[in-house]
Amino acid sequence: MSADAGPRGFLRRFVFCSDHKAIGVQYLVLAMAMSVVGVGLSFWFRAQLAWPGAQIMTPEQYVMAVTMHGTIMIFFVVSAALWSGLGSLVVPLQVGARGMAFPVLGPVGFWTNVAGAAVMVASFFVEGGASAGGWTAYPPLSALRNSGAGALWGTTLWILGMALFIVSFTMGALNVVATVLNGRTRGLTLMRLPLATWTWLVSAVLGLFSFPALTAAAILLLLDRHAGTSFFLPSGLLVSGRPMPNAGGAPLLFQHLFWFLGHPEVYVLVLPAVGIAFDVLAAFGRRPVHGYRTTVWALLAIALLGMLVWGHHMFVSGMNPFLGTAFSVTTLLITAPFALLGVNLLASLWRSRIRFSTPMMFALALISAVGAGGVGGLFLATSAANLHLHDTYFVVGHFHLMIGVVTLMGTFAGVYYWFPKMFGRTMNETLGRIHFWPTVSGAFAVFVLHHFQGLGGLTRRYYEHTQDVFQGPASLHPAVTLLAYVAGAAQLVFLVNFAWSAFAGPKAGGNPWEATTLEWTTASPPGRGNWEGELPEVVGEPYGYAEGPDGTGFRMQNAEGGR
Repeated sequence: MSADAGPRGFLRRFVFCSDHKAIGVQYLVLAMAMSVVGVGLSFWFRAQLAWPGAQIMTPEQYVMAVTMHGTIMIFFVVSAALWSGLGSLVVPLQVGARGMAFPVLGPVGFWTNVAGAAVMVASFFVEGGASAGGWTAYPPLSALRNSGAGALWGTTLWILGMALFIVSFTMGALNVVATVLNGRTRGLTLMRLPLATWTWLVSAVLGLFSFPALTAAAILLLLDRHAGTSFFLPSGLLVSGRPMPNAGGAPLLFQHLFWFLGHPEVYVLVLPAVGIAFDVLAAFGRRPVHGYRTTVWALLAIALLGMLVWGHHMFVSGMNPFLGTAFSVTTLLITAPFALLGVNLLASLWRSRIRFSTPMMFALALISAVGAGGVGGLFLATSAANLHLHDTYFVVGHFHLMIGVVTLMGTFAGVYYWFPKMFGRTMNETLGRIHFWPTVSGAFAVFVLHHFQGLGGLTRRYYEHTQDVFQGPASLHPAVTLLAYVAGAAQLVFLVNFAWSAFAGPKAGGNPWEATTLEWTTASPPGRGNWEGELPEVVGEPYGYAEGPDGTGFRMQNAEGGR
């Protein structure tokens, strides 16, 4: 029985609880709360772009809103919900563990994440406002305390908030690796792990290798801001006509350190979303996923190559063309294993008997987003094309399709699918479909139109596009803004559905989806440890569906063909 089972006080049950399911729900609630801030900021600056004559915000406020929107949505919404929330919930269930390997790291990591989110939000209320240095925080703008709006305590709090996030993620990643490698049940070899667990394992290792680079960069950036050092500040800088005393620094060093994390972070978030889609397709397609072993090897190849491609974010930085070619080649190479994931997802639908429940619909939308986002990535991976597209809305569209649409489709699929494991109830299917259609249609329309705006030369990071040369692509801004509002408003349906279903939704049976992976075929009471009694000695091959004697039922098969 879980250590958290039995009577407990409020603090032990809801604040300092070490049960992995409760922690997963806490991360999801945190992500929902932060999404209100992040999406609200996007609504604000989208209105300015659509109707520039109304002067809805100042240029300084625009840069501040864009900076904080990107930071909050990537690190405190997508990462909190998809990686930390669903990862904490699902990984122990799928490997047959009674909980995470280090239970104390669960609540400590969560409250560290809460502290980081609080610091980020607090930056809006300090002198000078929140950081306006972009979500990438490039120096020298971010390294000088007198460089403009948001450069006082706002940027310092941004750095501290990111440092707390990194500490939280590191604790979660260590927990995932230890749980999968040392906590899985007997008979569950690595090549029998569900693909969702494989993706969390691979992304945890990626994060552990890449996050230290940004940690070092954050420390050096703080020293430049507050201790008079010059790690990222070169000589000859002028601020308001006044020369700065710094000398010997290299702004490009920060870019290398940031993107050494920044690009692996893409796979840290995208891979678990793809893994969730594989699990959902198996459950609602009623057949095994296609190419299990090739998918595992593709994940490992993506992890290796993902550490070698960060420079494709820096083609316009003036890097040596030969180095740029090397990054182009490695970036194009990584499309091969990623394309294999997409092919295996599609092949898993062949001759399947699809049940179009809400989790399955979001999983299918994820496949479309992977394809659409991947096409744009081919252009940006090539240095010659990147030089023309880098500072345009083409990058905005590609980035949001991959790190926004793909990850959110996977998150929604996972939340609807594993909701019975959280609360013992299912979410309302009608509200789920009402949530699905405007979310998917609106998101795809917005970010596909961004690609066309970028091809038309529309520059990103601009407060307004009133010049004649921009009038063609900028004329799409009002339509894009209204579509974004439609997609954003649909999330209110999800929030209502989640809150209502948690307390009054239809009660779920032990296996409401008739799935055959370990988390569904072994008793697992909601809100407690995984199960009581002995763990199974041997579990079946992942996703091993087979028709029953009457041609209608399904059972799980192991390597020997039995159960």
